[in-house]
Amino acid sequence: MRVLLVEDDEILGAAVRDHIVADGQSVDWVTRLDAAADHLDSAAYDLVLLDMMLPDGHGIGFLRSLRRKGCVTPVIILTALDQISDRIQGLNAGADDYMIKPFDLSELSARLNAVARRYSGNPNPLVEIGDLRIDLAARTIARGNRPIDLTAREWALLEAFVHRPGQVMSKVQLEEHLYAFDVEVESNTIEVYVSRLRKKLGRPVIDTVRGIGYRLGNAR
Repeated sequence: MRVLLVEDDEILGAAVRDHIVADGQSVDWVTRLDAAADHLDSAAYDLVLLDMMLPDGHGIGFLRSLRRKGCVTPVIILTALDQISDRIQGLNAGADDYMIKPFDLSELSARLNAVARRYSGNPNPLVEIGDLRIDLAARTIARGNRPIDLTAREWALLEAFVHRPGQVMSKVQLEEHLYAFDVEVESNTIEVYVSRLRKKLGRPVIDTVRGIGYRLGNAR
């Protein structure tokens, strides 16, 4: 999952960024709405974490503008404004969820994953691919009763495929999904992680579409 974090509080922003990165996800962090608009024009994000009070404007107006332009990227509002009217305003503007500061980072992860599942068309956290059983909420995978250990980055790559069943993803799309703008990516990084997943899960779990990219296959 690639997340755009729009938060001007340096301490909170760093904590949220580090927590999401530790989960193997990618984060671009900006502190202004104009920078957020530039990022959304330049990259495909799976989700936006949006503070309400930014130095150059209010998040509600920014969110309304996004929705008017047809942007369907899910948005979770992060704010210290805890009145019911504030929450209603945010949800009516097009937010998908709402978290009141201060919040628990583990709960933030759960909400990120829940929103991502809803947008993938399958809110069920349990997914079966062949004889593999994947629990997206618990971030576990097993074949039968045998758990399979994945690194954070391997999990993030598998999750990208699971959320897009049948969709062919190019190497560039996968790199954008896994890495932020300020991360330098080796030319063969995606191939390396695909190879590692195939060794752990079975080669058929990820199909190669020659000249285009990769897609979720069948683990049997």
